[in-house]
Amino acid sequence: MDKTTLTELDYYRIRDTIAGYCVSREGKAALLEREPFTDPVQIEQLKNASREWRAYNTSTRSPALSSWPEIQFLFQIMKVDGAALTLEQVYALGLFCTSAKKAASSVLGAETELTLTCLAQAVRSIPDLSAASSEIFRIITPDGEIKELPELREIRVRIAELNKKIRILMHAYTSDQKLASVLESTVPAFRSGHQVLAVHASQRNRIPGIIHEVSQSGQTVYIEPEDSVKASNDLVQEEFNLQLAIRTILKRLTAALAPFADTFAAALPVMIMLDTTCAASRWGIERNCVYALPCDESQPLNIVQARHPLLGDKAVPIDVRFMPGKRVLIITGPNTGGKTVTLKTIALFSMLNQSGFPVPAKEGTRLPVFSGVFADIGDGQSLDQSLSTFSAHMKNIARALAESVSSSLILLDELGSGTDPQEGAAIGMAVLDTLIERNAFVLVTTHQGVLKNYGWTHPTCINASVEFNSRTLSPTYRLLMGVPGESRALDIAAKSGLPAGVVSKARSYIVNEQADISALIKGLTAKHSELDVLLMQYKRSEEELNERRRKIDTKDLMLRQKEYELKIGSHTETAQFLADSRKQLENLVRTLREGEITREKTLSVKQYIANLTKAVSEQESQLEAESANLSDDVNAFRKIAELTPHPHSSKPAKKRMKNAEALKLVHEADSALPPAAENRQKVVAAVTDSVGKGLQKRLVFKPGASVLVGKERRSGTIVSGEGRGSWLVQIGSIKITIKQKELELVAPSRHVNTPSVTVDIAQNDGAGERPLFELRLLGMREDEAVRALEHQLDLCTVQNFRNFSIIHGKGSGILQQAVQNYLSHYEGVKEFHFAPPEDGGTGKTYVTLR
Repeated sequence: MDKTTLTELDYYRIRDTIAGYCVSREGKAALLEREPFTDPVQIEQLKNASREWRAYNTSTRSPALSSWPEIQFLFQIMKVDGAALTLEQVYALGLFCTSAKKAASSVLGAETELTLTCLAQAVRSIPDLSAASSEIFRIITPDGEIKELPELREIRVRIAELNKKIRILMHAYTSDQKLASVLESTVPAFRSGHQVLAVHASQRNRIPGIIHEVSQSGQTVYIEPEDSVKASNDLVQEEFNLQLAIRTILKRLTAALAPFADTFAAALPVMIMLDTTCAASRWGIERNCVYALPCDESQPLNIVQARHPLLGDKAVPIDVRFMPGKRVLIITGPNTGGKTVTLKTIALFSMLNQSGFPVPAKEGTRLPVFSGVFADIGDGQSLDQSLSTFSAHMKNIARALAESVSSSLILLDELGSGTDPQEGAAIGMAVLDTLIERNAFVLVTTHQGVLKNYGWTHPTCINASVEFNSRTLSPTYRLLMGVPGESRALDIAAKSGLPAGVVSKARSYIVNEQADISALIKGLTAKHSELDVLLMQYKRSEEELNERRRKIDTKDLMLRQKEYELKIGSHTETAQFLADSRKQLENLVRTLREGEITREKTLSVKQYIANLTKAVSEQESQLEAESANLSDDVNAFRKIAELTPHPHSSKPAKKRMKNAEALKLVHEADSALPPAAENRQKVVAAVTDSVGKGLQKRLVFKPGASVLVGKERRSGTIVSGEGRGSWLVQIGSIKITIKQKELELVAPSRHVNTPSVTVDIAQNDGAGERPLFELRLLGMREDEAVRALEHQLDLCTVQNFRNFSIIHGKGSGILQQAVQNYLSHYEGVKEFHFAPPEDGGTGKTYVTLR
């Protein structure tokens, strides 16, 4: 990338600001050297890591990274035989180990909750530094001080004893009243590492010893008494021995850490990556940034509510949306309206995106990856190089034309300016023709009217303008896509103080054609404003619908909660009733056991049983009545649903007919059947005959009657009555008591499994409909899913389709269970099973029909 262009775009200022968010010197240094990348894979990896840091940093978890000093230069020292790291350098390695361990534990601890896939992969790639960390912190404390090791303890004890001896000797001098007039101060001083006494120069002979220093005035001399000289010399010797011992320990430690030099070298780049991506995330969080999505042919450049990061709160958000096939953006409009800022913002966002940084915009922003950026921005005039404004422009444009390719971004500010307008416009169009031939991405600002027309007529160009408020005669800094803008030079000149007479005369020089163009541009701008209003109304309507949907969902949830509470209440009442009944029965049994069985006791037991039976019967009657009412309502709703096709369903509506109507329809259709349908006609006739005979008999519940039991419609025979609306029914070899409402009388026939005939008439032609290889039920309610599955099975039966799959998802398991239940009771299904894990697992079912 061209450094001059990046400087013009203020890229380095933004990059340096982001580098300030790093916790380590090496991370900051890496960011300060970063240039925009051109590899899309590398860019996406950095952005994905930074996205995950955003999720972590906006959570309530503690910071995952801690700072560490610079360590890279230590790796070569560690490999040198006999080398010894200093205490500070060893401590730096220890801090790096601690930071790496903390980063790994923090990221892995939040991996599942926050979906930190990229960060988890990165920290898992950090080599194990636990052995090196153990070696380091065996010698030093977490604060960086060397520990109290055995080889140092004896030396430190001797040093402490010598210091104490010197303090006692000094105290003997400072507390001696005879020397009060000799000493300048009663507090010993330190000179050259020795404790000395401040003595008046005239009295220095009173205290024999070594003079270490004389004050500037010559009035005070600093003397080390003779009796403390030996102790001080011994102290210096012991301190030297201590440093020698420490150096020996550090030398051994350096040798022990030497095998880990390559391990540290492998871990450092990962930690730097974590630091730099975390810094970008923290910068983006403070400025409400997003991570741009990649572009492709169907989804071109799109910037939503972009804000230049250096303008802060004064930035006016702009929207820039390219359509497929557009590669050139021509921005026009008044001076000081923000054309150049818009140009720089688009280019700057692209460079930030290619550096793995977020951009100050809204979600939905998409940015392409450019291989190079060329810019002609600003005046460029230079007296030293004898360059005029125009020649400076031409020099920059010539370089762009010489080096640009299809993946280049070219910024041309004030194209065609600095020379004769007609010639400048001609040069501008020729330059654009060349760049369009190369399929380069071009951003242009201009005041040339010819170039506005060029933008309208060329299929790869799109016009845009910076908005101007004609009421206040000032720019609004908003960008209007698809509409060219006026320069409004006269209005701005008048507002800037140009005399009204001069402005009026200037207006008189404007030809009518230009006035017509201005009127056309004003009309387009007005239409654009109307579209903006309509778009805002649409967004508000959408928000209202979403809010209404949310309220409905909330109400549905409340109803479900209420239903659950009612069930709990009913269960509590039943439990209490059983408990009370149990207590009363126990009391009656106890009473019977304690004495003789009398007539009164027997009557009381019978009366209790009768009352209990009556209460149960009343409760059953009430539940049966409620069940009947509910069934009527459900049946009525089903009839309405069957007669009313779903607006998004291609399945024909069905009409359920009475048996008499069905028979009539069958007889009427006999004459219309073609010869190929004779076999089918015979079947219909047989069914009709069976139904007719069954209808002639009057069916009643009595012993020996044939019935169908429950939803499974199993065949059974009534054995005897059990009272209270129940019958003893024999099903196969099993006898069971069943309520009458769960039984359905059937005529004694060999076809008891088809007691009634229902004829479904399709009210629209579905002859072209075919079964699906893969039936998708995702997003459907349970009843919708069952109807769709039923329709699929019907089509499979008609068209001899034997194998298909059903995608019902996992979720809460409702659709999965509904599909399994339906298939298990469908006679035409040979087998069904879940898909293998790699093809959907329990979220997908394979079906094979007979």
